[in-house]
Amino acid sequence: MVLAAGLGTRMRPLTDDRPKALVEVGGRALIDHVLDRLAEAGVERAVVNVHWFADRLESHLAARGRGPEIVISDERAELLETGGGLKKARPLLGDAPVFVANIDSVWIDRGDALADLVRLWNPETMDAALLLARREGSIGFEGDGDFFLSEDARLTFRGDAPSAPFAYMGVHITRPGYADDGPAGAFSLSPLWRKSAAEGRLFGCVLDGDWMHVGDPQARDQAEARLAREV
Repeated sequence: MVLAAGLGTRMRPLTDDRPKALVEVGGRALIDHVLDRLAEAGVERAVVNVHWFADRLESHLAARGRGPEIVISDERAELLETGGGLKKARPLLGDAPVFVANIDSVWIDRGDALADLVRLWNPETMDAALLLARREGSIGFEGDGDFFLSEDARLTFRGDAPSAPFAYMGVHITRPGYADDGPAGAFSLSPLWRKSAAEGRLFGCVLDGDWMHVGDPQARDQAEARLAREV
């Protein structure tokens, strides 16, 4: 499930005429960075939600010419946020565990981050397994961190602590029906994660590499400069 329906307001003026998913970094649209990563991890079918400039995004996806196969979850009528988007897409997702991915995450991988996430995932003990990045050295992330990570890979939220070492980097694995009991309309996955964390069922693993959170034009420029150094 690729979450591509957002308005991209922080990315303006780059999103005045396109969805955030089609902003380019290093010569490729953000959504292509994500879909290519998923394809490399063995994903054969991806559900993509659309809202802002939906027609343009659908045309781009139809012309990609490579996997994974794309199925559209249409949110033109109402933007549903992360939880609502997952809930609406439930009939399209099947019954196997799913990657859920944001489109504003680009990374340089010195290991195999998505394979690490797959190896970590255990539906018997987990509600969700999150891919994390170390806060220090990340591009485009200016917060105080999201999580603490225990030795057994369980996650706890930062809470009242002044900072936490790890940030959620935009990809996780969960059950396709994880958001089914959420409210009608738009809602975030964050309250569900907080409940899971309190129950000891939220886990994570850390990227061995460099994460770029491409949330605004400055971060886009910084990410382009970082990718250029890899060529």
